[in-house]
Amino acid sequence: MYTIATLEDLRRRLKLADSDRGSDDELLRALQEASHLIESASGRRFCPRLATLEIQPDAADPRMLILPDDLLELRALNDAGGALGLAAIARLPGPSDEPASVLQLKRGAGFRLSIHPASSISVSGVWGWHDRWTQAWRDSGDRVQANGLAAAATVVPVEDCDGADKDGLQPRFHVGHLLRIDGEYLRVTAIDSAANQLTVLRGVGGTRAQTHARGATIETYAPAPAIRDLTLRYAELMSKSVGPLQRESTPLLARMRRLTV
Repeated sequence: MYTIATLEDLRRRLKLADSDRGSDDELLRALQEASHLIESASGRRFCPRLATLEIQPDAADPRMLILPDDLLELRALNDAGGALGLAAIARLPGPSDEPASVLQLKRGAGFRLSIHPASSISVSGVWGWHDRWTQAWRDSGDRVQANGLAAAATVVPVEDCDGADKDGLQPRFHVGHLLRIDGEYLRVTAIDSAANQLTVLRGVGGTRAQTHARGATIETYAPAPAIRDLTLRYAELMSKSVGPLQRESTPLLARMRRLTV
């Protein structure tokens, strides 16, 4: 399951009563389809993923790497000579809160390549698009409970599924939420409020499932508001009629389209 917005977000938009759960499966499918449409049409990903990409330096400027995806967070960079200090790398455009599309050596003749014609640079980091990455993760106000979370477990014990998060939003957990615990990404697929348990997919977004101790902080991902709202609008239209969606999608997504060289 991969959704940009959550099931609770869509239910609120449609003003459904809490007891009205008969259409939840159809709404989740609409959210998944809307998320796929938005990402495929814009050429961007709006949920973060951890990955290492192999990229060849620009032929016109050997100090420059033109990135094939939006880079939210640079974690490591290696050329033929080994690891490069991140302080020597400039992100373009400048603001660290926005994704980078180009990496450039601040000094030196260029990246070091091997004699192999397909030699490339390894870029490791968090990839995706967000307009305020430093504010993308919220403290849920909850922690891993019981005896912690084993790497193979698919149920997360929490204190209060229905409580408010640190921003006062309630409930703090939704089906479809992307969670972060100690660097691992997890996706919520079901919620048992009576038992205070979250059923999750482990190690999503390129991360690995790992053991988490009792008391580990649980964070929830908040996509860029404009993208979240667009996902909800498309999911609503998908649940009604395809015609209006096709008329609206082209001009809206054209403005978000990622340009490549």
